[in-house]
Amino acid sequence: QVQLVESGGGLVQPGGSLRLACATSGSTLNYYAVGWFRQAPGKEREGVACISGSDGTTDYVDSVRGRFTISRDNAKTTTYLRMNTLQPEDTAVYYCAADFSTGWCSLRPRHYNYWGRGTQVTVSS
Repeated sequence: QVQLVESGGGLVQPGGSLRLACATSGSTLNYYAVGWFRQAPGKEREGVACISGSDGTTDYVDSVRGRFTISRDNAKTTTYLRMNTLQPEDTAVYYCAADFSTGWCSLRPRHYNYWGRGTQVTVSS
């Protein structure tokens, strides 16, 4: 059974950095895409970044482009989201998700088959 577990969230001051990790287990496939999403209270879930399962193509929502970086380890068991210059509007629960069907990078939640439970990121002074 595929499982995704996020870690690395926490409280950080504006301008600070965090690195989130998404550990994937239970699958023998390493051709899969991973997306990072976030959901703030009262708002819809938003795609933040994604990485494809084939060539590592990435995509970002405009609000984080240049500040966030998605990457994965060589074994493709852990995907990271490095977040720099964090702002209060980045405060949300962050989720990772995996797509084993196409392996394509997408910022649409419906694209993904499996989801983690999320990790809270709070940016506040």
